[in-house]
Amino acid sequence: MSARFSSRGFREKLARHALEAGREVVLSGLKLYLAALDARTPAWARGVAFAALAYFISPADAIPDLAPGIGYADDAGVLAAALASLRAHVTAEIARQARARLREWFSA
Repeated sequence: MSARFSSRGFREKLARHALEAGREVVLSGLKLYLAALDARTPAWARGVAFAALAYFISPADAIPDLAPGIGYADDAGVLAAALASLRAHVTAEIARQARARLREWFSA
């Protein structure tokens, strides 16, 4: 993949496309992002999280994000697979923080 993950790119993607991507895709991304920033998360798990997030922010998707109705299906699948592999590293606190941030963003 030519694109690399960046916190700025992730925030910009969410700012522009959170509503189109939907709550579940955004929540998955937030959980991965917060788990990757947690010092207790092992390096391999951070790598998986950042790779999935890099795919999410990359404009070169298997399904273009602007495709009506299905544009984020591939992103959702990649994020879900990464979350499944990092299940042990997405703590209850990380999940709580992600849900709180999601509520702030989607209730405004």
